[in-house]
Amino acid sequence: MSTAPDHPDAQEYEALLQFMYMAPVGLVQLDADGAIQMLNPVSAQLLMPLSRDGELINLFDALAPVAPDLRLQCASYAAPQGPICDAIRLYVHADDKTGGPQVMSLSMLKLDADRLMAVLTDVTEQDRRERQLRKTDAWLNAIMTNISDYALVSLDRQGRVESWNESIQRVTGYEAEAIKGQPYARFYPDGATTEAQQLDRLREADENGWTLDEGLRQRADGSEFWGSAMISPLPARADDTAPSPVPRTDGDPAYCMIIRDISDRRDLSENLRKAAYSDHLTGLSNRRAFFEAADLELTRRLKAVRPVALLVIDADHFKAINDRHGHPAGDAVLAHLAQTMRSVCRQVDVLARIGGEEFAVILPSVALDDARVIAERLRAEVVRTPALYEQQTIAYSISIGVAVMDDTLTGFDGLIKRADEALYAAKRRGRNQVAIWQNPAPEQA
Repeated sequence: MSTAPDHPDAQEYEALLQFMYMAPVGLVQLDADGAIQMLNPVSAQLLMPLSRDGELINLFDALAPVAPDLRLQCASYAAPQGPICDAIRLYVHADDKTGGPQVMSLSMLKLDADRLMAVLTDVTEQDRRERQLRKTDAWLNAIMTNISDYALVSLDRQGRVESWNESIQRVTGYEAEAIKGQPYARFYPDGATTEAQQLDRLREADENGWTLDEGLRQRADGSEFWGSAMISPLPARADDTAPSPVPRTDGDPAYCMIIRDISDRRDLSENLRKAAYSDHLTGLSNRRAFFEAADLELTRRLKAVRPVALLVIDADHFKAINDRHGHPAGDAVLAHLAQTMRSVCRQVDVLARIGGEEFAVILPSVALDDARVIAERLRAEVVRTPALYEQQTIAYSISIGVAVMDDTLTGFDGLIKRADEALYAAKRRGRNQVAIWQNPAPEQA
């Protein structure tokens, strides 16, 4: 029997519909399998960019590229009702308008055994502000923490060590004749930075008043330690009789660099970083870290043009691996792929898992031909060294799409789309291949 329009239940239902339609956040009602039963305009606006075919039928399928574990997380929630997850952040894609990542917040509620409710919010600006605050906190911590052992270094305008003092020898072991005139990259392990990135940090110090990073540092004897390095510009020397500061000459120091040995804080620092920025299965960067790195690389390229390459990698026939060997074996294959990527790529490269079996690599200061060589080396290494799970060898292959940044692109999202197109071309041609994006169509490597 149908409900009369003036029946209280009908009025309550109409009020619910109006609330969903007018709500300033995205609301999606779905069944236990993810099939969408109802969604409001805000949620459609947020989700539509994730739909390859322009249809929104199943929320789990729509969010699979950015939240591959969501279906399992909802299915394993045992309580009859309640919050499944609260305000987790989904890094959707690079925003071509701002150059930064577009970020959604997702909360999932279990209404009953058959119904779920998703709440979606665009938190892109909030995420950007929080990243800036984290940088400020790191700077304040470096200033206010009691410095027990540090190296004080003066640099010239090209980032070369201009002077030497005992603190440098105490922390790094370098003598004056070995370090004066050398780029400050001498304090970093091989492959941990590039010449372009060294100059980027000097520009960032000029613009912000300081720049700070943490990571492995290297002593003169080749041993490594966990350190922080803060660079800040020095004011031009002033002449008391002159109306304004005297401009620097080539011999004047331009920057101050403070290197601290913080090895005692490494575990805490790394645990916090991994919790926020690492993929739990592979240990590579997660989507959040990937898009923040892409944002930074794009910002740097806008200030000093240089090549940036992107590899998008997919494990071939991964569903068949799971079906044949089981999901734990599939996880072992993904972990093996991550380790192979580490063995082929540089420390300075950004290695990330951005989907279930989809990975990406940002290659700073790498042009197309070199990116092609790296991709082919990675593909061949995967074939040469199969994965191992419980004494069982699992052979598999990967397909790779390669694209490079150019002046026709306004943001990183366009670069990702090009690499994706090349990846699909490699798959169409039979998989276990590298394909290069070139206008008008990707070419095979």
